Amino acid sequence: MKRLVLLMLVALPFAVSAQKIGYVNSQELFALMPEVKTAQARIDSLSTQYETMFANMQEEYKKKAAEYEQKSATMTDAMKQIQAEELNGLQQRIQTAYLTAQQDIQTKQQEFLVPIREKMMKAIKNVGDKNGYTYIFDSQAMLYTATNAENLLEPVKKELGIK
Repeated sequence: MKRLVLLMLVALPFAVSAQKIGYVNSQELFALMPEVKTAQARIDSLSTQYETMFANMQEEYKKKAAEYEQKSATMTDAMKQIQAEELNGLQQRIQTAYLTAQQDIQTKQQEFLVPIREKMMKAIKNVGDKNGYTYIFDSQAMLYTATNAENLLEPVKKELGIK
């Protein structure tokens, strides 16, 4: 048993030294992909549409609230209650619409960005396979870069057709 442990300790440095290690900054690479700009433009357009809708809803709420304040002195209690319920209902619709919009935007982000991220990961894997890398790390998560590790940003950019 001791011989086996000793043999493993002696062989381990040789096994590790034979491994090829690379790294890539996935955030930088992702930002360089042209598809990301297109997807972000679509998401921004959707966000702008929602912002316009919310602005209109807020304007309607402010208008009705001002009308309520202006006329409340001459209204009966029943009329005040009806108007207050209408304002509360409008406020709840705005809140519900806001939450729905957030969910929709998150869904669209996933729909648009996940395939791009998968394409990037496939390109990283292809570069690793083609060049015999045992490990490829994300430089954002590394605390230390070994002297024999190679930055693979350029080969992966080439794989993706990014200049």
